[in-house]
Amino acid sequence: MIYPIVMYGDPVLRQRAKDIEQGTDLKQLIEDMYETMHGASGIGLAAPQIGKAIRLFIVDGTVLEDEPTLADFKKAFINPLIVEESGEAWEYEEGCLSIPNIREKVARKAKLKIRYFDEQWNPREEEFDGLKARIIQHEYDHIEGKLFVDYLPGLKKRLLKGKLADISKGKVDTDYRIIAPLKK
Repeated sequence: MIYPIVMYGDPVLRQRAKDIEQGTDLKQLIEDMYETMHGASGIGLAAPQIGKAIRLFIVDGTVLEDEPTLADFKKAFINPLIVEESGEAWEYEEGCLSIPNIREKVARKAKLKIRYFDEQWNPREEEFDGLKARIIQHEYDHIEGKLFVDYLPGLKKRLLKGKLADISKGKVDTDYRIIAPLKK
């Protein structure tokens, strides 16, 4: 099942998501999230982006054929906790399915260590760097109620204010279904 993507301005994108009870069957939801993400040409999707305020996100960098470091990077993160971020911060242009057609440079730390459960509820602790770390940090922000535009300087945010308002009203072109909080 393909879910519509929740747009900027919806309160679910600004709340800290709740932990999922251990052992909950998430198989169908995770499958649906992959289907939704692929249908929208994304490489990451957090549960709040489909209107579910739970601590779950998925990533799939395997679709980026020009990025060999992501060739095996497809996984679900359940109840994740970033334990540590380290290394030099580096800028990279980010976008978001909940903020379509806006891309901006965001500085993030180069490495992270994360604790989470996989799809079978096995506990994991792994370290990631480079683009893998960045994708995880972006999606992790979603379950913490943060968006990539929160990292932008004040002037840049003010310049984007009109576009963001239009997105929240559904005045945006996407090739996927959306839920706009202020659409009349």
